[in-house]
Amino acid sequence: MSAVANPATVAECLRVGAGFSQGDRNWIAEQFATLDTRLAGFHADATEMEVSVKDREARGQKVTLECWIAGRQKIVTTSTEEDLHAALNDVRDDLRRKLNDAKTRQEPRNNKHLRAVDQPEGAPLQDAEREDAETA
Repeated sequence: MSAVANPATVAECLRVGAGFSQGDRNWIAEQFATLDTRLAGFHADATEMEVSVKDREARGQKVTLECWIAGRQKIVTTSTEEDLHAALNDVRDDLRRKLNDAKTRQEPRNNKHLRAVDQPEGAPLQDAEREDAETA
């Protein structure tokens, strides 16, 4: 991952939407602080997050967390947990998982030239690499 001059943080990128007040923003940002390490690979000016809740503290409440990162598809996570704190943790963890999945999809998995650079000299080949070497 290349170094980013102005890394994104939850405190910088988070907006509160329907169902939350600006007073809730700091509390939510603290709950989402563990996302900072995952967001640090993106530019702050190209990253936005919005959290909202429908029917807050009612039996059918729904918390939604949306994340926009320039050059990527919008990521949406939702939770129907009845406890607001648990719902916020649920959407936070789901966003972290989806960001990790998106990063994995962009890595050069099938480019053996890039993989060969990462392979230490004398290290045993993986099954797929061995098959590639045998067919070459």
